[in-house]
Amino acid sequence: MANAQTVAAIQMVSTGDIDDNLNQASLLLARAAEQGARVAVLPENFAVLDTANMPVHGSREVSVDGPIRSFLADQARKHGLWIVGGSLPIGARPDGSAIEDRVRASCVVVDDQGREVARYDKIHLFDAMVEDTQGQYRESDTFEPGEELVTVDTPVGRLGLSICYDLRFPEFFRQLRERDVDWVTLPSAFTWLTGDAHWHPLVRARAIENQVWIVAPGQGGQNSERRRTYGHSMIVDPWGKIMKELAEGAGVITTEINLDHLAEVRKRMPVWEHRRL
Repeated sequence: MANAQTVAAIQMVSTGDIDDNLNQASLLLARAAEQGARVAVLPENFAVLDTANMPVHGSREVSVDGPIRSFLADQARKHGLWIVGGSLPIGARPDGSAIEDRVRASCVVVDDQGREVARYDKIHLFDAMVEDTQGQYRESDTFEPGEELVTVDTPVGRLGLSICYDLRFPEFFRQLRERDVDWVTLPSAFTWLTGDAHWHPLVRARAIENQVWIVAPGQGGQNSERRRTYGHSMIVDPWGKIMKELAEGAGVITTEINLDHLAEVRKRMPVWEHRRL
């Protein structure tokens, strides 16, 4: 593995129309491959952003042959690209047991041969009051939380997986760093109000305090009449520098993740060895 590889963060404006969303994703994945990306990261709910129908969609994704999972495998093979599949609904737990009336929000990682090599189920669920047109968000009504942290070795180093609301829990990222990750992906669909208030400081803080690269693609636009997402997809280096950012609208940003730079940051300021608590 070379010490520097190009990664892509893909920003989307997904809706409840799965066909339109997958068409949008295919065009953006092709663009990421054209720009030399070795790994492309999709946002949360990239294939479908339709809370009411998540259980229906999730029931179709129990097998790797489900329409969304098959799409990811086909795209990975077509472009010779590793894909971190944002999040999609899956109506079964990793052990295969069925979930009653709910689904898991799952991030699957697909290698360049189209094989699923990791699955992370979102642990922290967004149940909150927000002063926007939607007003209240209760992910736990639709989703069952996952329990396990997940890391996976990729062509860009060891990756830790997270999804959106996980960002607000520093202990989560601390435990990923304990597992020797080099970078963390954070597919998201932050609301416009919460994103405007907290997105930049939280993403940069997690990169700085854990000395990791963070690739954080988001939903960025008017997804429905009542839902506007913040966007501002970012790739942040382990010093907290924003290497690339896309404010709103569908698009692709790419950056080289350099593991020598990571090692230098950790060597010059060895905070991990300085911990006292």
